[in-house]
Amino acid sequence: MTPRERVEASLNHKQPDRTPIFEYVLLSPVADIILGHKHMDYGGDYKGWLNMAREKGWECALRKYVSDRLTLAEKLGHDMLYVVPNPTPEILNQVPESDKKDNNKISQETTDPVERVIRRNELNKQTIGKFNEEKFLVYYYLIEEMEKKGIDLPIKAPAYVHGIWTDVDLMETMILEPEVAHEHFELATGKAISDIKKYLEIGIRQIGIGGDFSGNRLLISPESYRTFIVPQLKILSEMIHQSGGWAINASDGNLWPVIDDFLISSGVDGYIEIDMRAGMDLKRLKSEYGHRITFYGNMDCGEVLSFAAPAEIRKHTIECVENGWGNGGHIFTASNAITGSVKLENYITMVNTYRDMFNMKPLEID
Repeated sequence: MTPRERVEASLNHKQPDRTPIFEYVLLSPVADIILGHKHMDYGGDYKGWLNMAREKGWECALRKYVSDRLTLAEKLGHDMLYVVPNPTPEILNQVPESDKKDNNKISQETTDPVERVIRRNELNKQTIGKFNEEKFLVYYYLIEEMEKKGIDLPIKAPAYVHGIWTDVDLMETMILEPEVAHEHFELATGKAISDIKKYLEIGIRQIGIGGDFSGNRLLISPESYRTFIVPQLKILSEMIHQSGGWAINASDGNLWPVIDDFLISSGVDGYIEIDMRAGMDLKRLKSEYGHRITFYGNMDCGEVLSFAAPAEIRKHTIECVENGWGNGGHIFTASNAITGSVKLENYITMVNTYRDMFNMKPLEID
């Protein structure tokens, strides 16, 4: 099977020749060592990438990022890519932190959380209809470079605009002034729709929606999740389905209290950021929802990949692949980002355990 055939089989709940593999987010230092040079990822090292863009030019920096992403995918044998929109050329002239100025100003003007959300909504209304095409150039560059290399990796892209993580003002507004909160989420949906239309036009069919709303317990009540967020996710899911795509819901944390809403009522096709440490067990998820949901993960990066011994990493890798096996519906990746806490030895142990399970040649780093 080709990578695209393998991934699409899994999304269509047909058994692929092997479980597809990719990395949700792969950052320094592991990425640097695999590449053999510093990887400037604007998602993980924005300031570093910005400095490179100022030194070498914006387009050169973006094309370097694209080249590194594809080299990592080739070396690791990945079947797909997760890529976020790129910074636009105007950032080269921005004052640092200027994008936070409006919200900081609002915080200084009033201590009322509802009033702050009202003002944020007004600012968001001003951006409706304004659309910067340049933030999608990374996808065009990736597709162009893949065509040159003769490879075809499907891309997953984000439209995560309905998360509430750390947004205390919004959480309080959901209780104090529900209509203001509803307006916030409706405006967020409008923003997501613009991005999704562009993704679909480019040919991207896996689109992430939702956003964090839980840790070891929910940050809002199940009823609030059903009332404010689920209807908006359903709008996006239906839009994506109309163009033959897949909507992938995302959140860390313990989602069992709302799992039916998160996976079924939202109309989504997949679940990413599966948080084993918060109690989200892939075997149970696969048993209960595997006939209709594709699971991305859930190799724990926070504890297992960061701190476990190689033998335990091998054990968890085998369990993860086996728990997700059967009628497609599983794509192997870490539960979240591979950051500085993950040692190269640990990461390679995971990769080579996976490769050994499918009789693939071990990965060797020069």
